[in-house]
Amino acid sequence: MKDFVYSTPTKVYFGRGAQLKIGEAIKETSVSKIMLQYGKGSIKKSGLYQQVVNAIKAEGIEIVEMGGVEPNPKLSFVRKAIKLAKDTGVELILAVGGGSVIDSCKFTAIGATTDVDVWKFVTGEETPKSALPVGCVLTISAAGSEMSSSAVITNEELNVKKGLTTEFNRCAFAICNPELTFTLPEYQTACGVVDILSHTMERYFTVCPDTPLTDSIAESIMKNVVSAGKKAIEEPNNYDARATLMWASSLSHNGLTGAGRENYLVVHQIEHALSGEFDHVTHGAGLALLFPAWAKYVYDKNLPRFVSFAKNVWGATGKTNREIALNGINAMQEFFKALKMPSSLIDVGVTEKDFLKIANNCTRNGARTIKSYVNLNNEDIISILHLCK
Repeated sequence: MKDFVYSTPTKVYFGRGAQLKIGEAIKETSVSKIMLQYGKGSIKKSGLYQQVVNAIKAEGIEIVEMGGVEPNPKLSFVRKAIKLAKDTGVELILAVGGGSVIDSCKFTAIGATTDVDVWKFVTGEETPKSALPVGCVLTISAAGSEMSSSAVITNEELNVKKGLTTEFNRCAFAICNPELTFTLPEYQTACGVVDILSHTMERYFTVCPDTPLTDSIAESIMKNVVSAGKKAIEEPNNYDARATLMWASSLSHNGLTGAGRENYLVVHQIEHALSGEFDHVTHGAGLALLFPAWAKYVYDKNLPRFVSFAKNVWGATGKTNREIALNGINAMQEFFKALKMPSSLIDVGVTEKDFLKIANNCTRNGARTIKSYVNLNNEDIISILHLCK
């Protein structure tokens, strides 16, 4: 096991009616004015918006609103939010929504305390030194951004989607009521299941020695997500299934499943290159295509790890270790298909002529390789994309 620092400073309010505690949660941070960010308005249709606003105003806290966060949050929106945050003197940024809204708030919070453009933090030209506190009311079990140190943003001028990892991205608090996910469309629920599994698998398939305790935690999360994911699709109002997914979302991305191991999120890097170029591709759908393809491309480079995955997560069997590993990968792929995820890149409008552009986005035009069981260059990434055709 490698040395590590594990920090989870986010206070979680989990359970039925948790959103009604939002005023209490904000009051604990000792602020008097906040910015409220949300998406396209579904929280108003559901009544959640009014519940949140009423609870906040009951504590005498002033609200500055900025709705309209898009999936794959955009840099242009964040820049406008930063200006508004500075102009109005808000002291905390509150996200009501899923991972995209939370990530938008994280970048807003960092940008509001500096004159440096936040894109320079993403490219590594500058390093964040401060941020406003961020809180969230979670409405989708997927990205795990409610407890993670990472955030992802899309620069639409460059068609580039990149992440920023910093402890300033940790939410001060997260309001998590599984009931808020009951009305999610089946496709969004399914994409969330894929994302949770992928966050866990990215930390499970790493280039370092096994860590039995951490590995067992990861395998347990994956098994529970598979079971709860099926149940949530079949019974959208099943509280226990939704609760399992929501808590797994947080645990999969808060550092727990990567403790004592190196983490590279290799498949996420390829998917960010894909959806950065093709903004209509939902993150979970892209991962559902890429993860089985990547696994088939590299599994023989660490056969014991893929055998453990096959046996302990999917219950796969076979006559040889190679057969067991492949049966596990195929079981994962069939599970994604059962969730009605796309089965080929063509299904999402991406063809072979686009492969080099995606690879170049990932490798910075061939200037770097992606560390993995096989260190991936442009040729490797294109080969993986061919397995998604």
